[in-house]
Amino acid sequence: MKVGMRQSKIIKREWYVVDATDKVLGRLSSKVAMYLIGKHKIEYAPYFDVGDYIIIINSKKIYVSGRKYENKIYYRHTGYVGGIKSLKFKELISINSNKVIENSVKGMLPKNKLGRVMFRRLKVYTSTVHNHEAQSPKFLQIS
Repeated sequence: MKVGMRQSKIIKREWYVVDATDKVLGRLSSKVAMYLIGKHKIEYAPYFDVGDYIIIINSKKIYVSGRKYENKIYYRHTGYVGGIKSLKFKELISINSNKVIENSVKGMLPKNKLGRVMFRRLKVYTSTVHNHEAQSPKFLQIS
């Protein structure tokens, strides 16, 4: 049996829509990361990009368990000395709810060039309206 490299023109990429209403942030992110990486496909290989496109809607209605709503803190650095900035979860979800899901999913992807390409296939929207109807996305049920 001869096994060769998979060509990018043979890879069939699907489009999926995920509704984030009342879904737990970490569980949703891990499933979405699995689909972005392509682990649900037979053609999966860790060194090759076979993942699908994911559209997440209703990002404002995501759920976090426990006291994370008040206590979870997101850090970023400006690049200057002493330039660390922090935002609590409840502040970030009111300012930019898409960033919460993007940060969570990005942390579950590979930390290399391939992971950055996979992350570009994630589209997050605050409401149910998105501009990817032409791709005729399938609804992905995540329990």
